[in-house]
Amino acid sequence: MASFYKHRNSWRAQIRYKGVNKSKTGFKTKREEQAWAMNIENEIDESHSRDIPDRPFGDALRRYLEQVSVQHRGFEFEQRRIKRWIGESNDAADPLCFVPLDDLQPKHFADWRDRRLQQVSAGTVLREWVIFSAVCNSCAREWGWLKDNPMSKVKRPAEPDSRTRRPANNEINQLLLSTDYDIDDVPELKINRVGAAMVFSIETAMRAGEICAMTWDNVNLDKRTVFLPKTKNGSSRVVPLSTTAIKVLEGLKQVKDCRRLCFGLTGRRLDALFRKCRSRCTIDDLHFHDFRREACTRLAKKVDVMTLAKISGHRDLRILQKVYYESDMADVAMRLD
Repeated sequence: MASFYKHRNSWRAQIRYKGVNKSKTGFKTKREEQAWAMNIENEIDESHSRDIPDRPFGDALRRYLEQVSVQHRGFEFEQRRIKRWIGESNDAADPLCFVPLDDLQPKHFADWRDRRLQQVSAGTVLREWVIFSAVCNSCAREWGWLKDNPMSKVKRPAEPDSRTRRPANNEINQLLLSTDYDIDDVPELKINRVGAAMVFSIETAMRAGEICAMTWDNVNLDKRTVFLPKTKNGSSRVVPLSTTAIKVLEGLKQVKDCRRLCFGLTGRRLDALFRKCRSRCTIDDLHFHDFRREACTRLAKKVDVMTLAKISGHRDLRILQKVYYESDMADVAMRLD
């Protein structure tokens, strides 16, 4: 879109068109600047049509789904979101999918952001934002489907307050009762092993995915350690095992379904069964990941913060302090004397 301004005896033209901003001064007549603006817009159109394929943004999402997302550790979350956006689920395709790549502008993502914030929390929008931005980066940097990432010019939603939810002792007891798990019994059923995973997470601060991926080859009961070859941050780590954690594993060793994977559960199965138990206990707003926060808080009373970071796998101590470790200042006050 071109704007024209007269200053004394000359004219100035300014163009904002398809992400391109240009201006020029010194025109003697308005007709001259209109002709200049039209030529610039034609050049922009030719440049876009020459380099950017005639495809909708939905094609970029599909290509990312098939070629890039499958290489990520968290591909299941990405794939569920992308399939919903392109209409391969029960929901209708998002309007963004139908925007031609040649016309894709920051305003389209700003509209998506505002529309989505009316439906879900800012935290969910930010997680989805990461996927959209990654798709746009692939288009711009590798495929030549965009000139640049239009999302870089859009304001991100404000970060929500860090989650501080921890399970109360009575909630832990209710959930263990619901899973019918007793550490002294062999957890033959999958529902029993959900309880075992809860106890193990509280003892080790391990993530659900790390627990489900554990194999006996990486467990050393003599040294009381478990080796995690690949974690969420891409690096490996060794986690020490408490006496209680060892007892959980000794019970699992007797289960036929746990001959390779220690807990014999997939991440999806663990999540589904945990949600079922949570609903049965009428417990609100509790995630399996909250046991990791509980574990960090308990471990902080036993080890120093650097050791805690090595156990939990946190590279950034600020995240450990802000999100996972919740100190009780009354306990701290007792330690000061």
